[in-house]
Amino acid sequence: QVQLVESGGGLVQAGGSLRLSCAASTSILTFATVGWYRQAPGKAREWVANIDVLGTTNYADSVKGRFTISRDNAKNTVYLQMPSLKVEDTAVYYCYGRRYSADYWGQGTQVTVSS
Repeated sequence: QVQLVESGGGLVQAGGSLRLSCAASTSILTFATVGWYRQAPGKAREWVANIDVLGTTNYADSVKGRFTISRDNAKNTVYLQMPSLKVEDTAVYYCYGRRYSADYWGQGTQVTVSS
């Protein structure tokens, strides 16, 4: 069974940084796309960033120039580096992946940024 498992969330002060990890239970290169969504309390789920099998990256305007998505093929893991965190980045962050026309989601990891 294919699984995506997130880690790396936590509580950080504004201006701090976190690195989220999304570990796949199978080769990460079998995913056409792997990325991140986030959902803040009372708000709709928001796409954050993704990386495709060729390594092309895309970012939401709200994080462009600030967050970086990357991939370690040997570890079957996708990372989301989040420096300069803002209070408005507080949300549950979900990893997702599209593999052979099927979508997979992780369980989510909480990121809380305090002022």
